[in-house]
Amino acid sequence: MFRKNTAKFLKDESGATAIEYGLIAALVSVAAIGALGTMGDSLVSIFTTVSDELETATSAAGGGGGTGGTGGTGGTGGTGGTGG
Repeated sequence: MFRKNTAKFLKDESGATAIEYGLIAALVSVAAIGALGTMGDSLVSIFTTVSDELETATSAAGGGGGTGGTGGTGGTGGTGGTGG
């Protein structure tokens, strides 16, 4: 009886599939976290470079068209400006 139950237990693989899927899911999660961590650092670098380039471009162009610029409040054609 003991030998029969032991043999049956050793042949039973019903839980092995669930464990394998769990291990695969854990491995994919670890890989995704690692990739996103690495990619996150490079994205910060890319956006910093773009921001710096935009600041340089707007400074070279005269500061851009913020409040009070052409068409803005107090600018040409705006509230209180000329031409309206």
